[in-house]
Amino acid sequence: QVQLVESGGGLVQAGGSLRLSCAASGRSFTSYAMGWFRQAPGKEREFVAAVRWSGGNTYYAENVKGRFTISRDNVKNTVTLQMNSLKPEDTAAYFCANARYNRRINSGDYDDWGQGTQVTVSS
Repeated sequence: QVQLVESGGGLVQAGGSLRLSCAASGRSFTSYAMGWFRQAPGKEREFVAAVRWSGGNTYYAENVKGRFTISRDNVKNTVTLQMNSLKPEDTAAYFCANARYNRRINSGDYDDWGQGTQVTVSS
């Protein structure tokens, strides 16, 4: 089993920055990719960013590209999401997820999920 724990959410003004962190733990850890998803009230969960575990390739949703940066630390089994130039539209609960094996990177069909951390951006 794998447990994912997110941290770093909070309240910031538009234009500000936050850094989210996701720590993976468990007896074993298998990952093809780690991703961040978000869900705002009244909306479906959407893909934000992902990173391939072995090679470090990164993928971003168009509406966060250039503002968000995802990275991973293979030694610590952690993933971070640096969020800059935040907009009120970024307000959502952010979830860390792990895909154990190859699949569509933005499918949302990941195997392990964290409990989420709230990000609120005021205008």
